[in-house]
Amino acid sequence: MGRVYNFSAGPAVLPEEVLKEAAEEMLDYKGTGMSVMEMSHRSKAFQEILDDAEADLRELLHIPDNYKVLFLQGGAHQQFAMIPMNLMKHKVADYIVTGQWAKRAYQEAQKYGKVNKIASSEDKTFSYIPDCSDLPVSDDADYVYICENNTIYGTKFKTLPNTKGKLLVADVSSCFLSEPMDVSKYGVIYGGVQKNVGPAGMVITIIREDLITEDVLPGTPTMLTYKTHADAGSLYNTPNCYCIYMCGKVFKWLKKQGGLEAMKQYNEKKAKILYDFLDGSALFQGTVVPKDRSLMNVPFVTGNDELDARFIKEAAAQGFVNLKGHRSVGGMRASIYNAMPIEGVEKLVEFMKKFEEENR
Repeated sequence: MGRVYNFSAGPAVLPEEVLKEAAEEMLDYKGTGMSVMEMSHRSKAFQEILDDAEADLRELLHIPDNYKVLFLQGGAHQQFAMIPMNLMKHKVADYIVTGQWAKRAYQEAQKYGKVNKIASSEDKTFSYIPDCSDLPVSDDADYVYICENNTIYGTKFKTLPNTKGKLLVADVSSCFLSEPMDVSKYGVIYGGVQKNVGPAGMVITIIREDLITEDVLPGTPTMLTYKTHADAGSLYNTPNCYCIYMCGKVFKWLKKQGGLEAMKQYNEKKAKILYDFLDGSALFQGTVVPKDRSLMNVPFVTGNDELDARFIKEAAAQGFVNLKGHRSVGGMRASIYNAMPIEGVEKLVEFMKKFEEENR
């Protein structure tokens, strides 16, 4: 069987060129006589892989010198706890809840202090981003938290919230490296890499240096203290070596595509093809307020559960896989991350047109 078009929300599609490179190096990485999977994290060869990955990421995002890049384990979910453990100096934080993962982060933070939900879109099944231009930001809040792109619901902050001078913390898991961003506007950015950057098993955290201190909540484990990892250059313990290696290859691939500005244009072009079809379709409907639509995750429905199930089944038979929506919302979702080629979206739309004609 040939390669399918994989619309999974994560673990997700990776650039074919990167996979082929990794396959070629699987048994012998650059004359070391071993795979990166077998390599000591203390070796010179791996240190070069790590240094290159960080340098390329810094270049892609124009990360200022006063920010640290940390390659951590535990995924984005572990950051739900690490953020309050490290940043809740006054034990108060404000959260904007625009989806399932923001909601989980909000719930987790409540274990560590007073957490205020200052805006939410739960009233309409997270189908929009609330107006965040004049929020009731708490005077004593240590930070304001957002999930910038909501994977399940397909919404995206197009304008960052007005935090009224408070630190902004953002989970960018499903939009990470899909477009340029101004890192200096955030205190902390983090993203699980399995959506748009690499294989599962790691989170990348970009954190301003002044926020990395020993002044953390009492009882914070050594492994959950940012300073532990910053001081050790992400090598306090054995990191996810192979994941760092694969992410490094993706960073080089992104640079080859022209960087994040070029990637944004490509992603906008891909998303437009699918959204334009949905907007004109008599059978399929998008579920998100148009102004808040994500370029990465596109949820849609027919309005009939039986028809949705038939579409998913027939699409898979044609090589369009992982289109089933998240179990909490149903319907369909096409995740069209950086590595999804434009032909994949074009062919999906062709299939959707045919399905619509056959099921009117």
